[in-house]
Amino acid sequence: MTVRTVIDLAGECDPAEITTSAIAERMEMTQGALFRHFPTKDEMWQAVVGWGAERLLERLDKAAASAATPLAALEAIFFSHLRFVRRHAGIPRIVLNSLQRAGDSPTKRAVRALLFRYGERLRALLEEAKARGEVAPDVDSAAAVALFMGTVQTFSLQMLMNKSGVSIEDLAARSFALFVRGIRSAK
Repeated sequence: MTVRTVIDLAGECDPAEITTSAIAERMEMTQGALFRHFPTKDEMWQAVVGWGAERLLERLDKAAASAATPLAALEAIFFSHLRFVRRHAGIPRIVLNSLQRAGDSPTKRAVRALLFRYGERLRALLEEAKARGEVAPDVDSAAAVALFMGTVQTFSLQMLMNKSGVSIEDLAARSFALFVRGIRSAK
């Protein structure tokens, strides 16, 4: 309940301005009760990132499993990630807020772990796509993973900043098509 409350609050306002008092008030409990579950605010942020990472990876795995080919799985992952960000805007806001702080932290380590696990899924799909002849054999998988993740992150940021209600799905679809054109096998 605390994690979902923090995500909701972070979707509405700057995570740096969220107080434990505001969280407790939203949950209709005392700060003392809140601190029994999470002794520090950083532990709350870490729990949010952990919850978000598990839910995101579950969705990405489900999206990939429903696809007929590795390239179709990459596309399903791309759009599933964007839908996740649209639904849970507070999670990337908390991640961005945490990454701005100097030094290492448990939250930063959780983000690195998520990026590693996500990248491994993408690398496996790219290698499978190469084996099936969907992707050119000389494609640098590490670079393709970085490009894919960078594109998803760029659109995620645009969604967080977009207050006009303008859809970015068309541009995201065209960008994904451009990505595929760059890695596709000439056959």
